[in-house]
Amino acid sequence: MLLLGPSGVGKSECALELVRRGHRLVADDIVEVERRGEGEAVGRALARIGHHLEIRGLGILSIPDLFGPESVRDSVRIDLICRLDVPRPDREYERAGIERPTEQLAEVPIPCVTLPARPAGSVATVVEVAARDEALRRGGVNAAARFDARLRREMGGS
Repeated sequence: MLLLGPSGVGKSECALELVRRGHRLVADDIVEVERRGEGEAVGRALARIGHHLEIRGLGILSIPDLFGPESVRDSVRIDLICRLDVPRPDREYERAGIERPTEQLAEVPIPCVTLPARPAGSVATVVEVAARDEALRRGGVNAAARFDARLRREMGGS
């Protein structure tokens, strides 16, 4: 997963919480992305930054020092882009999620979700669920489409 969003929205704090839950960090702030094979975008950390994370109020942290060497990866295939957004009253967010929009990354279309990052909210939980849902979709399970189809059948639609 690639977390994107404006400065200060909570990307690093979200990443830190995900690492605390057992997920692994590739990079903070700058991610090199390259295309590999057909339809695969791979992200990696810049060598000079490594597996460091900046948390406002704390400073620069070394994730392997804090959580062990198993808490990081050198590179990973990017299956989902999560855009964290400062919630605004004029912004509409996806409600059904039947189809995911895609964004091009290294000329590879990657599914993308935009999530409101509310203060004191648990955006890490929503990001984690988005990753699980994308893994299910890649395996052919789309809960939103299944729910929509069931409702249409029950209502006598197509």
